[in-house]
Amino acid sequence: MQSVTLICVGKLKDAFFEMASDEYMKRLKSYAKVNIIEIKAGVLPENPKKSEINAVLEKEGEEILKKIPSASKVVTLCIEGKLFSSEDTAKLLSDTALSGVSHIVFIIGGSYGLSEKVKNRSDIRLSMSKMTFPHRLARIMLLEQIYRGYKINSGESYHK
Repeated sequence: MQSVTLICVGKLKDAFFEMASDEYMKRLKSYAKVNIIEIKAGVLPENPKKSEINAVLEKEGEEILKKIPSASKVVTLCIEGKLFSSEDTAKLLSDTALSGVSHIVFIIGGSYGLSEKVKNRSDIRLSMSKMTFPHRLARIMLLEQIYRGYKINSGESYHK
């Protein structure tokens, strides 16, 4: 069974996001071993300077890099990434497993994104949309797409 880890900056604070996350985690149990690691988000002033943002991104990035299991396929979610369809996500999951890599890691940054070190560690830079979404919502959307990908790969009808 494939292992999937989501490394996320910040916690889910709203009950409806937690309920949605729990629902997808429950659904995914039949397809993969899924783990979510939350990294504490750095604290910034209301109008942070670029240097303050970069310092926080670097600190968060160091914590993220420590949590990536060795020999994992790493996918970072970032605005400059490639747009994937649900079928592309399904193919990513199956191709990763078929290549002999049993662990895939998805990384979701905080409000200001990810450090360059984390992006450079990734094998794939993925964009969910040209639109911007809050990172808490992005987590739910990613869980849904992973679930949808496994359903597609199983020939099940959820994705229609």
